[in-house]
Amino acid sequence: MLDRVLGRAALKERIAELEAELRHTERQLEAEQERRADAVSDRQDAEERVNRLEDRIAELEGEVERRRDDQSGVDRSFATTETLQDGRLRAVLDRLSSVETDPEGAFTAYVADGRDLPESVREAFGDRAALVGRAAPCLAVTDDAALVDACLSVPNPPESFAEWSDGFALERSWFDPTGSFTFALVRSGTFAMGEYDGDERVAFQGFDSDLKSKHSKGGFSQARFERLRDEQIDNHLDRCKVALEGRETDRLVVVGERTVLDEFDELADTTSTVSASGDPEAALESAFREFWQVQLRSL
Repeated sequence: MLDRVLGRAALKERIAELEAELRHTERQLEAEQERRADAVSDRQDAEERVNRLEDRIAELEGEVERRRDDQSGVDRSFATTETLQDGRLRAVLDRLSSVETDPEGAFTAYVADGRDLPESVREAFGDRAALVGRAAPCLAVTDDAALVDACLSVPNPPESFAEWSDGFALERSWFDPTGSFTFALVRSGTFAMGEYDGDERVAFQGFDSDLKSKHSKGGFSQARFERLRDEQIDNHLDRCKVALEGRETDRLVVVGERTVLDEFDELADTTSTVSASGDPEAALESAFREFWQVQLRSL
């Protein structure tokens, strides 16, 4: 009854429909990969559709979570939303770090999954907890007087935690490039790697790999085309791994296409999808800025 009143029943039904459609699309994608004779463009279209469905399901699940927590039926929204970079980001972090409270007067939590909020987060944020779930993955901060209520995206996130203390738990390395590290952009045909000292790049390496373009359907010739293209991508990724293994730093961040990032999970400390593309050096600079930008949401 409560689900119907709050509108969650319809959303849950829509989620079930989308999940069924997602499973069907994934089965189609698997069949296309096994046959190897379907056009690579069809497979790419299926992958894009899977991505869109996954994103839509996540949005609707977040809406269900919000309505479940907001028993009053009031449609809450973030007070403000801002993208932080460079000096503005450092100023906000300085301000949060300067907050001092009585013992256990400041609450900090890194929330990795908004669909499974820890009870401590629900208790700390009360009727605003739904907004934390919508912002996740995020670092959420509040105090016992509710003077500070905010969620920040975290480029280089820590393990999940939740704690009360006399100040907010913030590590600059989560938000701002610090120390020596390697930052790499990997796409199907592009690689760019920079070694950094903080936000200053001190070395660069990059290259493009020639990949066959899209091919129309066509029996054996199409299967051969797709096989050759997959081999080209595999060879490109092998070249990327060799280059990364020759880096001078221990810490490694790899960003790029979702479809290739799994190949670097064991090698990298952090991976993330970015939209940057084009010439390797320019794409690396764009990816670096995109990765380190932070979304601030005030509750």
